[in-house]
Amino acid sequence: MTAQAKTDLLSLFPEEARAKLTEMGEPTYREQQIFSWLMKGKTYAEMKNLPLSLREKLTETCEWRIPTVQAKQVSQTDNTAKYLFRLADGACVESVLMQYEYGYSLCISSQVGCRMGCRFCASTLGGKERDLLPSEMLGQIIAAQAEAGVKVSHVVMMGIGEPLDNYEHVIRFLRLAAHPARLGLSPRRISLSTCGIVPRILDLAEEELPVTLSVSLHAASDEARSAIMPVNRTYPIGELLAACRRFFERTGRRISFEYTLLSGVNDSEQDAAALASTLRVGLGNMPVHVNLIRLNQVRERQYVGASTAAAARFIAVLGKSGITATLRRRLGADIDAACGQLRRRVASAAEDAAPADPSC
Repeated sequence: MTAQAKTDLLSLFPEEARAKLTEMGEPTYREQQIFSWLMKGKTYAEMKNLPLSLREKLTETCEWRIPTVQAKQVSQTDNTAKYLFRLADGACVESVLMQYEYGYSLCISSQVGCRMGCRFCASTLGGKERDLLPSEMLGQIIAAQAEAGVKVSHVVMMGIGEPLDNYEHVIRFLRLAAHPARLGLSPRRISLSTCGIVPRILDLAEEELPVTLSVSLHAASDEARSAIMPVNRTYPIGELLAACRRFFERTGRRISFEYTLLSGVNDSEQDAAALASTLRVGLGNMPVHVNLIRLNQVRERQYVGASTAAAARFIAVLGKSGITATLRRRLGADIDAACGQLRRRVASAAEDAAPADPSC
């Protein structure tokens, strides 16, 4: 006989959790008690207002999906904190806690690794291991809030992984995060970044979730984009921008286009003019905002970030074309700020420290 699978309690909506508790022979009011503790990052054993028998039953039959802090780096310049979170199966993901005038924003991961293959990104080195469960995405927020002693008001899905490549789990996470009996986050305060999986953008447009969609563009032509983003070979720019138009028509939500400036690759004034033309042709009169990003150097990649002067020239050219653009504030420049770097560094250190296999 195989052991019965444990329940992933943190991935359940209130009505689903109450049904599970009924199956366990417990009163439904226990759901509110249990989840008030879970939202604080407490283990089942720490839920002191529950009977000991129930705490033991929960420990035995329910998964524990809130990650633990494996490593943490704090910037000496702006207090940005980067967490390496260890999941229940030993896999690790990263989250970044950033402080702004409006409050705290947390950038979370949606997968362990990534299979999208973007040439300048550390997250995709080593490929994708698995998708994260809704509980593991919620758990990053819960764990960061508990460790830092702050309230996260905004969430950015721009960490390790491609959110739309983990569509069903991400949608459930978004609805759980917004639920008043869970984190109660407004979907308008959640940004979801995608490299451009067109069918899923179209699906997201129909979900009635007013999230902010950020599209990683990074080039103005199919040839240039395919060279650094393999996804473009399947979903070229024309199809991607058509999906963006559909998303805007259905939601009324302005889309932000992410553009990482790579020195000598896509940062010239000619590149800026080409980007402006591509966006205007593809999007028509749709409101457009370009979020320029200075590359955080990745040791395993050959790309170098553009200079501040090149970024200023790029913004000026876009402005003359009527396209608003901003250069993203660079937080955590003195830590492993690029997605995937801390995870790879800690993993490499662990491999170096491991004793040699005597059978080798």
